[in-house]
Amino acid sequence: MRALVTGAAGFIGSHLAERLCADDHEVLALDAFTDYYRPAQKRANAVSLERLERCSLLEIDLRDADLISLLEGVDVVFHLSGQPGVRASWDEGFAGYVEQNVLVTQRMLEAARHHRLDRFVFASSSSVYGNAASYPVSESDLPRPQSPYGVTKLAAEHLCGVYARTWSVPTISLRYFTVYGPRQRPDMAMHRLIEAALTREPFPMYGDGSQVRDFTFVKDVVEANLLAARSDAPPGTVVNISGGSTTTLADVISLIGELDGRPMPLARQEAQLGDVERTDGRIEAAASLLGWSPRTPLREGLAEQLAWHRGRREAHKAAVSSNV
Repeated sequence: MRALVTGAAGFIGSHLAERLCADDHEVLALDAFTDYYRPAQKRANAVSLERLERCSLLEIDLRDADLISLLEGVDVVFHLSGQPGVRASWDEGFAGYVEQNVLVTQRMLEAARHHRLDRFVFASSSSVYGNAASYPVSESDLPRPQSPYGVTKLAAEHLCGVYARTWSVPTISLRYFTVYGPRQRPDMAMHRLIEAALTREPFPMYGDGSQVRDFTFVKDVVEANLLAARSDAPPGTVVNISGGSTTTLADVISLIGELDGRPMPLARQEAQLGDVERTDGRIEAAASLLGWSPRTPLREGLAEQLAWHRGRREAHKAAVSSNV
């Protein structure tokens, strides 16, 4: 299989590209290295990708690239790039979300309809649900996004449906539920929590810690993408990819403190606009359509992410010492 991965130097994309190469697939990895967070983290991921024999990494902006040519000879597209994050999607920031999440997805789909792809896998988000009427949510529940970010991901999903129905583009949209693990974006809660634990800087906890999240380990999400690429689910299908269990932010804070051996320092803050009270997804469709289920318990996944943070900090200290 020849796979094209957008957002390949990012958190989930780098894990997916590595797994595809490990499974002997050829990978065309694309990333624009935008500055939503420090590009240095993505550059570090890119170094690992460039060492893979079956991976070709291109720095490219999908807003104006010749996508029809890029998709030549590609069997499967994994469209993971986009503008992430809820809090920055308000006010003037919204324009960037429309560009990266809606317009780029439409350009990718327009290019895809000119090729005979086996599958177009789109990375969507549980943010499309907003605060649901009941939990856990299923794919048939009415989406009611709570943030402009969620609106753009839902719009991109609808585009996938339109191109599936009109042009038979074999799309499948995966609604990720709070993905965590090594290389997680620095704006995400698990990353910030673990860094606060290691630096002893108080973690700004928005709200009272009762927010409920359905956490999904990154390697399980990668497996879902691979299964989706091989799935015979109808074009336009939407599938929840969630961890299969829920926990509160307060309980996560306690667990990280337990794994680190020290209680977490906290700085309590007001709740943030756009943050939903709960994420909790049903995964029966993922099991029946993809043969997928989450395999990584939260404690095990957090221990792996904590080890990654520690290793990164030790590598940084060693590099600084060698330059003194």
